[in-house]
Amino acid sequence: MSTADEALGTAFREEWGQVLATLIRVTGDWELAEECVQEAFAKALERWRAEGVPRRPGAWLTTAARNTAIDRLRRAAVGADKLREVAAMWHEPGTPGSEEHAEIPDERLKLMFTCCHPALTMEARVALTLRTLAGLRPAEIARAFLVGEATISKRITRAKQKIKHAGIPYRVPPAHLLPERTPSVLAVLYLLFTEGYAATAGDALVRRELCAEAIRLARVLARLMPGEPEVSGLLALMLLHDARRAARVDADGALVLLEDQDRTRWDAAEIEEGTALLDAALRQRDPGSYQVQAAIAACHARAARPEDTDWAQIAALYGTLSRLHPAPVVELNRAVAVGMAEGPAAGLAIADALAASGTLSGYHLLPATRADFLRRLGRTEAAAQEYRVALELAGTEAERGYLRGRLTELGG
Repeated sequence: MSTADEALGTAFREEWGQVLATLIRVTGDWELAEECVQEAFAKALERWRAEGVPRRPGAWLTTAARNTAIDRLRRAAVGADKLREVAAMWHEPGTPGSEEHAEIPDERLKLMFTCCHPALTMEARVALTLRTLAGLRPAEIARAFLVGEATISKRITRAKQKIKHAGIPYRVPPAHLLPERTPSVLAVLYLLFTEGYAATAGDALVRRELCAEAIRLARVLARLMPGEPEVSGLLALMLLHDARRAARVDADGALVLLEDQDRTRWDAAEIEEGTALLDAALRQRDPGSYQVQAAIAACHARAARPEDTDWAQIAALYGTLSRLHPAPVVELNRAVAVGMAEGPAAGLAIADALAASGTLSGYHLLPATRADFLRRLGRTEAAAQEYRVALELAGTEAERGYLRGRLTELGG
């Protein structure tokens, strides 16, 4: 792969959301903005290969997208005021000249609140924001929702149409309306981080740039809403997970299970910050699902050795989480914790009930979890079959490599 191709890939991951947010803000046209940004990236591929990578890729892409927007608006014979507004857009996203909103000093966070308008369903808000701001493909978003790619594509299309037809403005809601959109924004940030921490597809298990962007935006939101415990809880959760990121894969990119990780590689500063944020949030005595998940992550972070992990406490916390946020994935995680606290037979019973319900059909971690319980119970042949099913469903090479290794251990 050439230097230009690598630079463009990095720019797509790091700059897509910012460039698109700027174009949407200025043009007021979602579809036009997306088309112009896509064309800018296509031009970059050709020009950067021939002329070299610019010093500021984001500024180059913004200018290219802006010029395309001016051409299209001119051909459409729109008003002179709109043309002047777009033509004035010379600044690079995020620089002091970007007319930042006084309350939310980030274009992407502003657009995130726009996407999370209460006129849209929760599913549509989250899907649209992940597609628009993170540049995630419909297939990646579909895996996060455990639905088909076509379903997600339709949700995104309908959400864009509703924003256009309802005249939903690109602006931050007043302070008294922020709470009604906050749950959606938190869900977006969490799924953005999750896609970075455990990618749904590709060669790499971890996408560091997505983790970093989710944490950055969560920090901005925490400064905006310092008294909101779930915002602090989410930031704490991200930091406590991110602290283990470097130890999750080995030098060859292979998956390393939590129990086998070198805990000296965990980021002590992130653990300390995350724990402090969690403690401050819990003192407000307004528990929520992100605070409970952060408490689970803190249980792992505080264990100096795998055998020091308080699995009974973790299982109890997952029980609390199930009541606050009932979801099949939460129940699967509870099965793992129960299996560690009470033995594999107890965990397998929960996992088997999930399999019978069909709610996690196609989710590779369900057969992988059942396989692990069966292996620990000495049921080798049944375990091998479940590992094969998981192998067929796994989306990343790191996960497939781990599952192949387990099959080899079982002689399969």
